[in-house]
Amino acid sequence: MAGLYPPTSFSFTVSGIASEGIDSRFQSVSGLSTEIGTEEYAEGGENRFVHQLPLRPKYPNLVLKRGLVEDSGLIEWCRAAMERFEFAPRDLVITLSGGTDSTAPSMSWNVVGAYPVKWDVSEFNAEESKLAIETIELKYRYYTIP
Repeated sequence: MAGLYPPTSFSFTVSGIASEGIDSRFQSVSGLSTEIGTEEYAEGGENRFVHQLPLRPKYPNLVLKRGLVEDSGLIEWCRAAMERFEFAPRDLVITLSGGTDSTAPSMSWNVVGAYPVKWDVSEFNAEESKLAIETIELKYRYYTIP
């Protein structure tokens, strides 16, 4: 990884959702984490401790936030899942750009089998001057770091 270390987190793209360029720009992305659960196993005759056996990894929802967009490939993908129950899992690539050359990717994550499970629009409030934000949550099978 060339450039600054640690990299900045404000310049990133999400590709693979739709062919339109606007669908790669988000305000924030979260949910790139994994956790290995454990199962307790008490061995007969050994009372000093309990064995902790590893289970499958768990991945939280991938949460994408951006300003509300009227029409886009991402919205059509979400509507197909929410309104018609037509799921089309997609592989996504989240690329972090950083360092001295902000166009060069410093790190990327390959998210496998993502599909929408929640679509939320922020509260409308006439007393505040805020942007309307849409939040899209995606379930995914796993991710890799190439």
